[in-house]
Amino acid sequence: MALLLSVLEQGMIYGILALGVYITYKILDFPDLTVDGSFPFGAAITVRLINGFGVPAILTLPIAFLGGALVGICTGLIHVKLKVRDLLSGIIMMTGLYTINLWVAGSGYVAIFDKENIFNNSFVNSITPSFLSNFKNVIIIFLITMVAKYLLDWYMSTKSGFLLRAVGDNDTIVTSLGVDKGLVKIVGLSIANGLVSLSGCIYAQQQRSFEISIGTGAVVIGLASVIIGTSLFKKVTFFRVTSSVVVGSILYKACVAVAMFAGISPNAIKLITAVLFLIILVVSMDRKKVKAC
Repeated sequence: MALLLSVLEQGMIYGILALGVYITYKILDFPDLTVDGSFPFGAAITVRLINGFGVPAILTLPIAFLGGALVGICTGLIHVKLKVRDLLSGIIMMTGLYTINLWVAGSGYVAIFDKENIFNNSFVNSITPSFLSNFKNVIIIFLITMVAKYLLDWYMSTKSGFLLRAVGDNDTIVTSLGVDKGLVKIVGLSIANGLVSLSGCIYAQQQRSFEISIGTGAVVIGLASVIIGTSLFKKVTFFRVTSSVVVGSILYKACVAVAMFAGISPNAIKLITAVLFLIILVVSMDRKKVKAC
């Protein structure tokens, strides 16, 4: 049961990250490596606010989102205004964020074990029945994930959301409508990194600590989740794409958990992550080729 709960918790936390990667990878067709920096950025903001300023844990969620959104805007400005290629824009921001994350958090490792968080505070403890105490974290993460998912669904149904999808499909159409495609890209990157930073915020509170290397491979996890979800549930009509992305993240974390349960060393997890992502990527490419033939 503990393993299942851990998979669900981690899967949904990274599911929010995967929603951000979905925007950049699937909609904007933008290989945004900023994710590896904006994920720990959300965690760094969280531990500083809780440890240094005593900010209520619930308020760290919107603040972390706004912090990530600012990071996304910076990536967009580097790409759109300074004419730097999309991949390089993300690399520049990811590299710069490593130092910024250290400055914000105060050090490479910060613990918040003795502080209240969104899972353990007087209000949550007072309204949680004793028989649900073991499922408290899962329920809270599920609620936050669903709010993020449905808000993204709502946004994608607005005019701005349609323009975002149009930029990824054919930016010439957007230009012909008299809309600045660069601005639309910046908005998309802002929302994407805001979601990624929000994911980092929740992760830090679930782990009750910040560690500078938690962002390593985050973009790979996000991409794997997106590809798994969109490939498996492509023909399931009652499933929104955003739902399939979240489920894909849970399935991905389940695969990693099975690998660890099988006795594989935790030191090999990053290698397993890379190999698993490569397999998923190759399989999805083969499907596309078969369909094209």
